[in-house]
Amino acid sequence: MSAPHIGFISLGCPKALVDSERILTKLRSEGYEVSPSYKEADLVVVNTCGFIDAAVEESLDSIGEALAENGRVIVTGCLGAREDEIRARHPQVLKITGAHALEEVVAAVHEHLPPIHDPFTSLVPPQGIKLTPKHYAYLKISEGCNHRCTFCIIPSMRGDLVSRPINEVMFEAERLANAGVKELLIVSQDTSAYGLDLKYRTGQWRGREIRTRFYELSEALGDLDVWVRMHYVYPYPHVDEVIPLMADGKILPYLDIPFQHADSRILKLMKRPAAAENNLERINAWRKICPDITIRSTFIVGFPGETEQEFEQLLQFLTDAQLDRVGCFAYSPVKGAVANDLSGQLPEAIKQERLARFMEHQAQISAAKLRRRIGRVETVIIDEVVEEGAVARSKADAPEIDGQVFIDGAVHLKVGDFATVEMEESDEHDFWARLI
Repeated sequence: MSAPHIGFISLGCPKALVDSERILTKLRSEGYEVSPSYKEADLVVVNTCGFIDAAVEESLDSIGEALAENGRVIVTGCLGAREDEIRARHPQVLKITGAHALEEVVAAVHEHLPPIHDPFTSLVPPQGIKLTPKHYAYLKISEGCNHRCTFCIIPSMRGDLVSRPINEVMFEAERLANAGVKELLIVSQDTSAYGLDLKYRTGQWRGREIRTRFYELSEALGDLDVWVRMHYVYPYPHVDEVIPLMADGKILPYLDIPFQHADSRILKLMKRPAAAENNLERINAWRKICPDITIRSTFIVGFPGETEQEFEQLLQFLTDAQLDRVGCFAYSPVKGAVANDLSGQLPEAIKQERLARFMEHQAQISAAKLRRRIGRVETVIIDEVVEEGAVARSKADAPEIDGQVFIDGAVHLKVGDFATVEMEESDEHDFWARLI
C-alpha cells in the first residue's frame, strides 16, 4: 500500500512559511509524501494570508483552484480566522483552522487522510511510545490551570488552561483503542474546565461535529468501547450532566474529585474553585442517578489557620459523604505558594496528629464500604499474573492509587484480560475474589 500524498500551497509572509515547514515536517515524520502536483495529491493543504485585500483574494483564488483541480482541501493560516468568508465562497472545504494551528491541521489531515502504519519501516507504533502497560494509557486533554489555589504553584510553572482540540484528543484516543488499550485514564489539571479557553468550539470526529467540552468529550470517549476513567474533576454544576453517562455504562462510574477540605473558611483561604458548592448535596444527587458511582478524593489537613473545630468538621464530612477512596496530605509549604505567607502556620506535630486521625477515620469508612460489596459479581481488568494467581482492578480502582483484586489460582489469565469474579473477602483497600 503506497503512502498518502499531500499537496501544499504556502502563501503570505515568512512566519507563515515557517508554519508550513513545521506542518510538513510533522506529516513527513508520520509517513506522508509531499506531492508537487494536484493530480498526484490525495489531499491539498492551503496555508492562507489575510493581511491585505489583495492577499485575501489570492488566498481565496488558491483555495478555489485547489478545489477545482483536486477537490479535497484543508485551509489554515491567517485567513482561517474568517471562516464564514471562506465558506461563503468555498463551502466544500473539508476543514478550516486559524494561524499557528499545527496540531489542528495535522489532526484534520489524519481525519480525512489517515496515515498508513508500516510495522517494517515505522520506528514509532501508531499509538506512540507509552510508559504504561499495554492495556491502559493516560490521555492528557489540556495543560495549565486558570485557578490560583494558594497552596499550589502549578499555574506559575505550566501557565493558564490550554485545551487540546477535541478532534485531536479523539484521534489519539481512537489510536490507543485500536492499538489494544482497554482503559483510558483522562488527566489534566482541571478536567471539568476542558474547552473553556477555546469557547467550546466544535471539531469533527467520525463525520460529526463535537464541542470541545467535558460532557461531549465524555460522550464521544464512551463510543470507543473501552473503560474511560475521569481524573482531577472539579465539582462544577455541569459535571452533573456526565453522571447519566456513567449510569448508562458509557464511561466508568468513577470520579476523582480533589475536594481538599470541607470547611468553607478554609476553602476560601485555599481559593478553591466551587468552594461555595454544597458538595454533600451533589454527592447524594449523583448516587441517586448512579448508585454504583465511586468517588475518590484528596484532602489537606493542617492548612494555615485550621482550627480543631474546622478539622472536626472535615471528619464529619467524611462520615456524611462516605467517599470510596481517599488520600490525604499534611500541609507542607511549597516555595512560591501564597499560603506560605498566611497567618496561623501550625506546628508539624499537630499536622501529623491530624493526618493520623484523618486516615484512621477514613480507613473505617473504606473498610465498611468494601465489605458491602462482598458477594457481588463484578468485572475486573487483569494487571499482573504471578505464581499464586492474578492481580486485577475493579471499575472502582485506578492503577497505582486505588485498591487491587487478588484472584487465587487464575494463572491462565493474561494481562489486559477482562474477567468476571465474585468478591469474597476485603480489608480497607483490597479484595480477594474467585473467578466465575
